[in-house]
Amino acid sequence: MKEEGIERLVRPHLRSFQAYEPVDPPEVLAARAGIPPERVIKLDGNENPYGPSPRVLEALARLTGYNIYPDPFQRRVRQALATYAGVSPDQVIAGAGSDELIDLLLRLFLEPGDQVVDLSPTFGMYAFSTRVNGGQVVTVERDAAWEVDPVAVRRALTPRTKVVFVANPNNPTGNVTPQSVIEGLLEMGLVVVVDETYHEFSSFTVVPLLTKHENLVVLRTLSKWAGLAGLRIGYGIMAPQLAKLMMGVKAPYNINVAAEQAVLATLEDRDLLLRRVKAIVEERERLAAMLRRIPGLTVYSSRGNFLLVRLPQGKARQAQAGLAERGIFVRYFDAPRVADCLRISVGLPQHTEVVVKALAEIVKVS
Repeated sequence: MKEEGIERLVRPHLRSFQAYEPVDPPEVLAARAGIPPERVIKLDGNENPYGPSPRVLEALARLTGYNIYPDPFQRRVRQALATYAGVSPDQVIAGAGSDELIDLLLRLFLEPGDQVVDLSPTFGMYAFSTRVNGGQVVTVERDAAWEVDPVAVRRALTPRTKVVFVANPNNPTGNVTPQSVIEGLLEMGLVVVVDETYHEFSSFTVVPLLTKHENLVVLRTLSKWAGLAGLRIGYGIMAPQLAKLMMGVKAPYNINVAAEQAVLATLEDRDLLLRRVKAIVEERERLAAMLRRIPGLTVYSSRGNFLLVRLPQGKARQAQAGLAERGIFVRYFDAPRVADCLRISVGLPQHTEVVVKALAEIVKVS
Protein backbone atom coordinates (compact mmCIF):
# COMPACT_ATOMS: atom_id res chain seq x y z
CA MET A 1 0.00 0.00 0.00
CA LYS A 2 1.28 3.45 -0.90
CA GLU A 3 2.19 5.58 2.11
CA GLU A 4 0.00 8.63 2.58
CA GLY A 5 0.52 11.88 4.42
CA ILE A 6 3.60 13.66 5.62
CA GLU A 7 4.98 10.49 7.25
CA ARG A 8 6.15 9.24 3.85
CA LEU A 9 8.81 11.99 3.84
CA VAL A 10 10.15 11.21 7.32
CA ARG A 11 13.43 9.32 7.56
CA PRO A 12 12.42 5.62 7.70
CA HIS A 13 14.19 4.79 10.97
CA LEU A 14 12.34 7.60 12.77
CA ARG A 15 8.79 6.79 11.64
CA SER A 16 8.13 4.44 14.56
CA PHE A 17 10.78 5.85 16.86
CA GLN A 18 10.41 5.31 20.63
CA ALA A 19 10.82 8.66 22.39
CA TYR A 20 12.92 9.13 25.51
CA GLU A 21 10.78 9.13 28.64
CA PRO A 22 11.53 12.38 30.51
CA VAL A 23 10.37 13.50 33.95
CA ASP A 24 7.46 15.92 34.33
CA PRO A 25 7.62 19.37 35.98
CA PRO A 26 6.22 19.93 39.49
CA GLU A 27 2.96 21.52 38.36
CA VAL A 28 2.09 18.48 36.24
CA LEU A 29 3.00 16.11 39.08
CA ALA A 30 0.92 18.17 41.49
CA ALA A 31 -2.13 18.04 39.24
CA ARG A 32 -1.71 14.30 38.85
CA ALA A 33 -1.59 13.80 42.64
CA GLY A 34 -4.33 16.36 43.31
CA ILE A 35 -2.14 18.45 45.62
CA PRO A 36 -0.73 22.01 45.53
CA PRO A 37 2.67 22.28 43.74
CA GLU A 38 4.39 23.31 46.96
CA ARG A 39 3.56 19.90 48.48
CA VAL A 40 5.33 17.97 45.73
CA ILE A 41 8.48 16.12 46.82
CA LYS A 42 10.27 15.74 43.52
CA LEU A 43 12.97 13.08 43.75
CA ASP A 44 12.82 11.74 40.20
CA GLY A 45 15.24 13.94 38.23
CA ASN A 46 18.43 14.09 40.33
CA GLU A 47 17.87 17.83 40.59
CA ASN A 48 19.55 19.95 43.24
CA PRO A 49 17.07 20.65 46.06
CA TYR A 50 18.93 23.82 47.08
CA GLY A 51 18.63 25.51 43.70
CA PRO A 52 21.24 27.81 42.14
CA SER A 53 23.60 30.23 43.81
CA PRO A 54 21.95 33.49 44.97
CA ARG A 55 24.49 35.23 42.72
CA VAL A 56 22.82 33.63 39.71
CA LEU A 57 19.47 35.15 40.62
CA GLU A 58 21.11 38.54 41.12
CA ALA A 59 22.98 38.33 37.82
CA LEU A 60 19.84 37.42 35.89
CA ALA A 61 17.90 40.25 37.53
CA ARG A 62 20.56 42.71 36.29
CA LEU A 63 20.89 41.19 32.82
CA THR A 64 20.09 43.32 29.79
CA GLY A 65 20.66 42.69 26.10
CA TYR A 66 18.10 39.92 25.65
CA ASN A 67 17.56 41.31 22.15
CA ILE A 68 21.18 40.59 21.15
CA TYR A 69 22.41 37.15 20.10
CA PRO A 70 24.86 35.46 22.50
CA ASP A 71 28.53 35.02 21.65
CA PRO A 72 28.64 32.15 19.11
CA PHE A 73 32.20 31.31 20.20
CA GLN A 74 31.29 31.20 23.91
CA ARG A 75 34.49 33.09 24.79
CA ARG A 76 33.80 34.04 28.40
CA VAL A 77 31.95 30.83 29.16
CA ARG A 78 34.70 28.61 27.76
CA GLN A 79 37.37 30.55 29.64
CA ALA A 80 35.48 30.29 32.94
CA LEU A 81 34.74 26.59 32.53
CA ALA A 82 38.32 25.85 31.48
CA THR A 83 39.67 27.61 34.56
CA TYR A 84 37.29 25.63 36.77
CA ALA A 85 38.23 22.31 35.14
CA GLY A 86 41.97 23.04 34.99
CA VAL A 87 42.25 22.80 31.20
CA SER A 88 42.74 25.13 28.23
CA PRO A 89 39.76 27.04 26.76
CA ASP A 90 40.41 25.48 23.36
CA GLN A 91 39.58 22.10 24.93
CA VAL A 92 36.11 23.19 26.05
CA ILE A 93 32.76 23.51 24.34
CA ALA A 94 29.50 24.38 26.07
CA GLY A 95 26.11 23.01 25.15
CA ALA A 96 22.44 23.23 26.03
CA GLY A 97 22.95 20.56 28.66
CA SER A 98 25.27 17.61 28.14
CA ASP A 99 22.40 16.09 26.11
CA GLU A 100 23.20 18.45 23.24
CA LEU A 101 26.87 17.50 23.39
CA ILE A 102 26.00 13.79 23.23
CA ASP A 103 24.03 14.50 20.08
CA LEU A 104 26.81 16.64 18.54
CA LEU A 105 29.42 13.96 19.19
CA LEU A 106 27.32 11.32 17.51
CA ARG A 107 26.66 13.61 14.55
CA LEU A 108 30.42 13.96 14.16
CA PHE A 109 31.34 10.29 14.39
CA LEU A 110 28.40 8.22 13.15
CA GLU A 111 27.43 7.29 9.65
CA PRO A 112 24.19 5.31 9.25
CA GLY A 113 24.72 1.83 10.64
CA ASP A 114 27.79 2.67 12.71
CA GLN A 115 27.74 1.21 16.20
CA VAL A 116 27.82 2.63 19.71
CA VAL A 117 28.47 0.48 22.78
CA ASP A 118 25.87 0.98 25.50
CA LEU A 119 26.97 -0.28 28.93
CA SER A 120 23.58 -1.28 30.27
CA PRO A 121 21.99 -0.32 32.57
CA THR A 122 22.99 3.30 32.08
CA PHE A 123 21.75 6.75 31.08
CA GLY A 124 19.11 6.38 28.38
CA MET A 125 20.18 9.37 26.26
CA TYR A 126 23.18 7.49 24.85
CA ALA A 127 21.01 4.88 23.13
CA PHE A 128 18.32 7.43 22.28
CA SER A 129 20.72 9.83 20.53
CA THR A 130 22.48 6.95 18.77
CA ARG A 131 19.20 5.83 17.20
CA VAL A 132 18.17 9.39 16.30
CA ASN A 133 21.46 9.75 14.41
CA GLY A 134 20.97 6.51 12.51
CA GLY A 135 23.43 4.49 14.55
CA GLN A 136 23.12 0.98 15.91
CA VAL A 137 23.13 0.39 19.67
CA VAL A 138 25.27 -2.55 20.79
CA THR A 139 24.32 -3.43 24.35
CA VAL A 140 27.06 -4.78 26.62
CA GLU A 141 25.68 -5.66 30.03
CA ARG A 142 27.43 -4.59 33.18
CA ASP A 143 28.21 -7.42 35.61
CA ALA A 144 26.28 -8.30 38.77
CA ALA A 145 28.04 -5.50 40.69
CA TRP A 146 27.26 -3.02 37.86
CA GLU A 147 30.94 -2.96 36.83
CA VAL A 148 32.09 -2.56 33.22
CA ASP A 149 33.54 -5.76 31.74
CA PRO A 150 36.31 -4.75 29.28
CA VAL A 151 36.53 -8.30 27.91
CA ALA A 152 32.83 -8.21 27.00
CA VAL A 153 33.30 -4.81 25.39
CA ARG A 154 36.18 -6.05 23.27
CA ARG A 155 34.15 -9.09 22.16
CA ALA A 156 31.36 -6.77 21.01
CA LEU A 157 33.59 -4.63 18.76
CA THR A 158 33.27 -4.72 14.98
CA PRO A 159 34.86 -2.58 12.26
CA ARG A 160 31.82 -0.29 12.54
CA THR A 161 32.08 0.35 16.29
CA LYS A 162 32.86 4.02 16.84
CA VAL A 163 31.92 5.16 20.36
CA VAL A 164 31.46 3.88 23.89
CA PHE A 165 29.78 5.93 26.63
CA VAL A 166 30.78 5.50 30.28
CA ALA A 167 28.61 7.36 32.78
CA ASN A 168 30.92 7.89 35.74
CA PRO A 169 29.40 7.65 38.32
CA ASN A 170 26.90 5.55 36.44
CA ASN A 171 23.25 6.51 36.30
CA PRO A 172 21.14 4.83 37.69
CA THR A 173 23.48 2.50 39.63
CA GLY A 174 25.74 5.12 41.23
CA ASN A 175 29.06 3.25 40.98
CA VAL A 176 32.34 4.57 39.59
CA THR A 177 34.32 2.83 36.83
CA PRO A 178 38.03 2.81 37.82
CA GLN A 179 40.54 4.74 35.75
CA SER A 180 42.34 1.53 34.82
CA VAL A 181 39.20 0.21 33.08
CA ILE A 182 38.72 3.47 31.20
CA GLU A 183 42.35 3.39 30.07
CA GLY A 184 41.74 -0.14 28.78
CA LEU A 185 38.76 1.10 26.76
CA LEU A 186 40.84 3.96 25.37
CA GLU A 187 43.43 1.49 24.13
CA MET A 188 40.75 -0.22 22.01
CA GLY A 189 40.78 2.76 19.64
CA LEU A 190 37.17 3.85 20.21
CA VAL A 191 35.97 7.31 21.03
CA VAL A 192 35.49 6.94 24.79
CA VAL A 193 33.00 9.45 26.19
CA VAL A 194 33.20 9.60 29.98
CA ASP A 195 30.12 11.37 31.29
CA GLU A 196 31.05 13.04 34.59
CA THR A 197 27.64 14.55 35.23
CA TYR A 198 28.00 13.71 38.94
CA HIS A 199 31.69 14.61 39.20
CA GLU A 200 31.31 17.05 42.07
CA PHE A 201 29.53 14.44 44.18
CA SER A 202 32.12 11.73 43.49
CA SER A 203 35.40 13.73 43.38
CA PHE A 204 36.52 11.36 40.60
CA THR A 205 37.67 12.46 37.18
CA VAL A 206 39.65 11.20 34.19
CA VAL A 207 40.38 14.70 32.83
CA PRO A 208 44.17 14.20 33.37
CA LEU A 209 44.06 11.36 30.81
CA LEU A 210 43.30 13.90 28.07
CA THR A 211 47.00 14.70 27.79
CA LYS A 212 47.65 11.15 26.56
CA HIS A 213 44.47 10.18 24.72
CA GLU A 214 42.96 12.24 21.91
CA ASN A 215 40.07 9.73 21.71
CA LEU A 216 38.84 10.69 25.20
CA VAL A 217 35.93 13.09 25.71
CA VAL A 218 34.76 14.15 29.18
CA LEU A 219 31.26 15.55 29.63
CA ARG A 220 30.11 17.59 32.60
CA THR A 221 27.11 19.70 33.55
CA LEU A 222 25.99 22.48 35.86
CA SER A 223 22.53 20.92 36.21
CA LYS A 224 23.24 18.84 39.30
CA TRP A 225 25.89 20.36 41.56
CA ALA A 226 25.09 23.97 40.61
CA GLY A 227 21.30 23.75 40.44
CA LEU A 228 21.00 25.00 36.85
CA ALA A 229 19.01 22.13 35.30
CA GLY A 230 16.35 24.54 34.03
CA LEU A 231 18.86 26.70 32.16
CA ARG A 232 20.36 23.72 30.27
CA ILE A 233 24.11 24.21 30.47
CA GLY A 234 26.70 21.47 30.10
CA TYR A 235 30.21 21.30 28.71
CA GLY A 236 32.65 18.93 27.12
CA ILE A 237 36.42 18.69 27.60
CA MET A 238 38.41 17.11 24.79
CA ALA A 239 41.35 17.44 22.42
CA PRO A 240 41.49 20.95 20.89
CA GLN A 241 41.10 19.64 17.34
CA LEU A 242 37.90 17.82 18.30
CA ALA A 243 36.53 20.84 20.17
CA LYS A 244 37.14 22.93 17.05
CA LEU A 245 35.19 20.45 14.92
CA MET A 246 32.30 20.45 17.39
CA MET A 247 32.24 24.25 17.50
CA GLY A 248 31.87 24.15 13.73
CA VAL A 249 28.81 21.88 13.69
CA LYS A 250 26.87 23.20 16.68
CA ALA A 251 24.05 25.69 16.25
CA PRO A 252 25.72 29.13 16.25
CA TYR A 253 23.89 30.51 19.26
CA ASN A 254 23.25 27.36 21.27
CA ILE A 255 23.99 28.89 24.70
CA ASN A 256 21.48 31.60 25.55
CA VAL A 257 22.48 34.82 27.33
CA ALA A 258 20.79 33.82 30.59
CA ALA A 259 22.75 30.57 30.69
CA GLU A 260 25.96 32.50 29.97
CA GLN A 261 25.40 34.79 32.93
CA ALA A 262 24.41 31.88 35.15
CA VAL A 263 27.66 30.04 34.40
CA LEU A 264 29.80 33.06 35.23
CA ALA A 265 27.90 33.81 38.46
CA THR A 266 27.96 30.15 39.49
CA LEU A 267 31.71 29.83 39.16
CA GLU A 268 32.17 32.95 41.30
CA ASP A 269 30.27 31.22 44.11
CA ARG A 270 31.86 27.78 44.09
CA ASP A 271 32.52 27.66 47.84
CA LEU A 272 28.82 27.94 48.69
CA LEU A 273 27.79 25.44 46.03
CA LEU A 274 30.42 22.89 47.01
CA ARG A 275 29.30 23.17 50.65
CA ARG A 276 25.84 22.29 49.40
CA VAL A 277 27.32 19.35 47.50
CA LYS A 278 28.90 18.15 50.74
CA ALA A 279 25.51 18.44 52.47
CA ILE A 280 23.86 16.39 49.70
CA VAL A 281 26.55 13.68 49.98
CA GLU A 282 26.03 13.50 53.73
CA GLU A 283 22.26 13.32 53.23
CA ARG A 284 22.74 10.57 50.64
CA GLU A 285 24.49 8.43 53.23
CA ARG A 286 21.82 9.16 55.85
CA LEU A 287 19.08 8.26 53.37
CA ALA A 288 20.88 5.03 52.45
CA ALA A 289 21.27 4.02 56.11
CA MET A 290 17.59 4.66 56.83
CA LEU A 291 16.39 2.78 53.75
CA ARG A 292 18.59 -0.21 54.63
CA ARG A 293 16.60 -0.60 57.85
CA ILE A 294 13.45 -1.36 55.84
CA PRO A 295 13.10 -5.17 55.50
CA GLY A 296 13.25 -6.42 51.92
CA LEU A 297 15.11 -3.46 50.41
CA THR A 298 18.59 -3.56 48.87
CA VAL A 299 20.26 -0.16 48.67
CA TYR A 300 23.25 0.11 46.35
CA SER A 301 26.17 2.32 47.29
CA SER A 302 26.27 5.49 45.22
CA ARG A 303 28.75 8.23 44.35
CA GLY A 304 26.07 10.44 42.79
CA ASN A 305 23.21 12.48 44.27
CA PHE A 306 20.81 9.55 44.08
CA LEU A 307 20.35 5.97 45.26
CA LEU A 308 19.25 2.86 43.41
CA VAL A 309 16.99 0.77 45.63
CA ARG A 310 15.88 -2.78 44.84
CA LEU A 311 12.47 -3.85 46.15
CA PRO A 312 10.96 -7.33 46.45
CA GLN A 313 10.26 -8.81 43.03
CA GLY A 314 7.38 -7.17 41.19
CA LYS A 315 6.87 -4.41 43.78
CA ALA A 316 8.81 -1.45 42.35
CA ARG A 317 6.18 0.01 40.03
CA GLN A 318 3.51 -0.48 42.70
CA ALA A 319 5.72 1.34 45.21
CA GLN A 320 6.34 4.19 42.77
CA ALA A 321 2.59 4.59 42.33
CA GLY A 322 2.03 4.48 46.09
CA LEU A 323 4.62 7.19 46.65
CA ALA A 324 3.08 9.32 43.89
CA GLU A 325 -0.30 9.15 45.65
CA ARG A 326 1.46 10.74 48.63
CA GLY A 327 3.00 13.47 46.47
CA ILE A 328 6.44 11.84 46.37
CA PHE A 329 7.86 11.24 42.90
CA VAL A 330 10.78 8.88 42.23
CA ARG A 331 12.12 7.28 39.03
CA TYR A 332 11.15 3.85 37.75
CA PHE A 333 12.90 2.23 34.78
CA ASP A 334 11.05 -0.36 32.73
CA ALA A 335 14.16 -2.37 31.86
CA PRO A 336 14.79 -6.02 32.81
CA ARG A 337 17.74 -5.66 35.18
CA VAL A 338 16.33 -2.68 37.07
CA ALA A 339 12.63 -3.46 36.78
CA ASP A 340 12.49 -4.15 40.53
CA CYS A 341 14.32 -0.92 41.39
CA LEU A 342 13.54 2.69 42.13
CA ARG A 343 16.02 5.53 41.75
CA ILE A 344 15.56 8.09 44.50
CA SER A 345 17.22 11.49 44.24
CA VAL A 346 18.66 12.99 47.41
CA GLY A 347 16.49 15.83 48.63
CA LEU A 348 16.49 17.99 51.73
CA PRO A 349 16.64 16.36 55.18
CA GLN A 350 12.89 16.74 55.64
CA HIS A 351 12.33 14.94 52.33
CA THR A 352 14.39 12.01 53.61
CA GLU A 353 12.13 11.58 56.62
CA VAL A 354 8.97 11.62 54.53
CA VAL A 355 10.12 9.28 51.75
CA VAL A 356 11.54 6.68 54.14
CA LYS A 357 8.38 6.63 56.26
CA ALA A 358 6.16 6.34 53.17
CA LEU A 359 8.25 3.61 51.54
CA ALA A 360 8.34 1.60 54.76
CA GLU A 361 4.53 1.73 54.93
CA ILE A 362 4.11 0.76 51.29
CA VAL A 363 6.54 -2.17 51.45
CA LYS A 364 4.95 -3.46 54.67
CA VAL A 365 1.45 -3.38 53.21
CA SER A 366 2.45 -4.97 49.91
